[in-house]
Amino acid sequence: MTPTVADLAAMRRALELADDAAADGDVPVGAVVVDATGRIVGEGRNLREVTGDPTAHAEVVALREAARTLGSWHLADCTLVVTLEPCVMCAGAILQARVDRVVFGSWDAKAGAAGSLYDVLRDRRLPHRVEVVGGVEEEQAAARLRGFFEQRR
Repeated sequence: MTPTVADLAAMRRALELADDAAADGDVPVGAVVVDATGRIVGEGRNLREVTGDPTAHAEVVALREAARTLGSWHLADCTLVVTLEPCVMCAGAILQARVDRVVFGSWDAKAGAAGSLYDVLRDRRLPHRVEVVGGVEEEQAAARLRGFFEQRR
């Protein structure tokens, strides 16, 4: 699948949110949820270090905000755009929210659950499947992660 113009715009915002996460000492991952019109209805960035919450991944934070904005946990017709391939926990949250599409930047060979290590989002054994578009602005997303971890070594 090819990303849409709206996907690219949302990814630019997610990359900005990733930079905000890094500024707070957290892994630079940002996410936005957009509705069918392309309007951002939820934003998130990794907040684990800020909040001490192990579930405060960018995707979960964005999904929670989108649910509040829309007044429903049911996020059908929404797209989640995130700078890093979702992990198993986030993939589960995406499925539970019934998100239709996920667009992500960098692949995660160590923990990815959208096609690299696992493919939870498209597992035919589960009651909901998600359209996945990976590798969008991949180099920009990967560069942020590389830089962050190089500083910590």
